[in-house]
Amino acid sequence: MSKPSVLFVCVHNAGRSQMAAGFLRELAGERIEVRSAGSAPAETINPVAVDAMRELDIDITRNSPTLLDADTVLASDVVITMGCGDTCPIFPGKRYEDWVLDDPAGQGLESVRRIRDEIGTRVEALVVDLAPDAGTRSTLSTTTSNPIAEEAPND
Repeated sequence: MSKPSVLFVCVHNAGRSQMAAGFLRELAGERIEVRSAGSAPAETINPVAVDAMRELDIDITRNSPTLLDADTVLASDVVITMGCGDTCPIFPGKRYEDWVLDDPAGQGLESVRRIRDEIGTRVEALVVDLAPDAGTRSTLSTTTSNPIAEEAPND
């Protein structure tokens, strides 16, 4: 059986989709093919997203925003959209999920950490679903918690 492929799509391919791709590469290794793209890609990856991922020892600095095209969607088994709206092409036979997440653009590190952690949780579940034998590296679950937030009372 060939390995599954996942495409993460957001508008600028600079924050959410890049963090999701970074998590999936980290958690699944070579067991899942990872792609990301945007309907209107930015010039560079959001530096706050880079910093938030660096806190978990996941380096997304080698990635660059990429333009979404139909061939990339067709080559993917699962397409995860994150706010790309009607610009994401829909093809029969593809599995689509829409992850409703805040956009990290223009937000500070605390906000981006929350977005990052939610993405990490969703990617962990995706790995279990697509490649249960891959397992997840347990360090993600323990390192995504923010010690500062743990000391603060719940909102």
